[in-house]
Amino acid sequence: MISKTFIALILSGWMLSAVSAQEPALQQDTMAFKLSLQNVIDLAITQSSAIKYAQNTNVNSYWRFRNYQTRFRPQLLLKGKLPEFENTNNPITQQDGSINFRRIRRLSASANLSLNQTIPQTNTSIYAATSVYGINNILSADQEFSSSPIYIGINQPIFQYNWAKWYRKTAPLEYERGQRDYLETIEEIAHRSTALFFSYLRIQTNYELARSNLENSQDNLEIAEVRRGLGTISENDYSRIRLAVLNAQKSVRNADMDLRNADFELKSYINLDQSTKIELMIPLEMTLFYIDPEKALSEAKENKDDVINFQQRLLNAERELEQAKRDNSLSATLSGSYGLSNSSEVLGGIYEQPEQQQFVQLSVRVPILDWGRSASQVKLAESQRDLVLYDVERDMKDFDRRVVVQVERFNLLKEQLKTAEEADKVAENGYKIAQKKFQNGEISITELKISLSERESAKRDYIRSIEDYWESFFYIRILTLYDFEVERKIFYDNPMLEDEDTLL
Repeated sequence: MISKTFIALILSGWMLSAVSAQEPALQQDTMAFKLSLQNVIDLAITQSSAIKYAQNTNVNSYWRFRNYQTRFRPQLLLKGKLPEFENTNNPITQQDGSINFRRIRRLSASANLSLNQTIPQTNTSIYAATSVYGINNILSADQEFSSSPIYIGINQPIFQYNWAKWYRKTAPLEYERGQRDYLETIEEIAHRSTALFFSYLRIQTNYELARSNLENSQDNLEIAEVRRGLGTISENDYSRIRLAVLNAQKSVRNADMDLRNADFELKSYINLDQSTKIELMIPLEMTLFYIDPEKALSEAKENKDDVINFQQRLLNAERELEQAKRDNSLSATLSGSYGLSNSSEVLGGIYEQPEQQQFVQLSVRVPILDWGRSASQVKLAESQRDLVLYDVERDMKDFDRRVVVQVERFNLLKEQLKTAEEADKVAENGYKIAQKKFQNGEISITELKISLSERESAKRDYIRSIEDYWESFFYIRILTLYDFEVERKIFYDNPMLEDEDTLL
């Protein structure tokens, strides 16, 4: 990714080139930086608000994955109450069943240190722990301690939905999709910058054409006034020439307002100071190369987040089906622990000759009669799974077709671009000839207007053809995340993660 230092160098280069190579222009338009399409894209993908949002989203994806990685690592946990004071009247059940309220005033403390581990393949939880508990009866001055120096335990669900197994499948896919989405978002920013660039360029071209037309119309009016004095021009033609000047003035004002709006929108998107005066350069240096549709489709399937999305949708459908089956069938949970325990009136005594302690429990859940609820939930999940299979298959075909169609369109743009360029040259030359003939009185104002209309139409078509090329070029980059111009995969670093550990 382009650094801020590099952007500063770019701006400095524009300033120096503007001052040294275009001093006459600067006298009319001070500090007018000439921006190429790549300049605009570089600014957008380094300092726009859109790139900041994309980087923060990518950081969020990074930390979600880091959290996933820690979910199945051992956890050492210390819990305790240090201390707990109680001063109240408690109901005490007597031997004959009656209840007497007795005053209780005691101070207690407890601590438990445990090491926990989850085994995701079997959804098993195991732990090893040690605990101590002490109580001091303030009213009687008695104290007692209890401890489990060491005990180990297990909690094993049986025939139950294993969330950990599915989480280990979905979390890496989610992270990989986030990385690809980050690259795609940057390419979308480049694509959006291209659209704004050419929107500005079209309006800038219209403005330049309007100014040129105004100058030519004013020249024509001066000649028409001379010819009018000589009586060699009709009043009708003279009036139409005057009207052409007025229309040209109106066109200049309209084009100027459109240019101001386009200028504001482009600078806002690329986060360029509104006071900076810019002039866009037509991107004529294009490498007209051929893209193999099969190569493009292969790269798209390997690089795009759409493919990950297809996998996620299928995986989620299978997960929900299994959960429906598990939640509506026989299930059990086996819990057990084994260790040592002891009690004593002194703290040190709890670790002398401790006794064994065991605990085993098997809890069972068996649905007997639910009026078809379980079966309907399973059937519903199966139906949803089948719908997802159908939708994914259809979307995959649409995805393949979209890539191939866009590549075929790009390959056809070469001839269209060459034709538009030649038409622009012919129309420009034809207008110059018509202008001279009109000034010499060889053709009418109507014929001049036809030539002018052809010139403007050809110029706009040429700009549109160039825009179509670059729009298609960057859209293919979005679809494939591959740069066919240099034959390599597209990759961008996230500067917000430069200080973090690299995830493999």
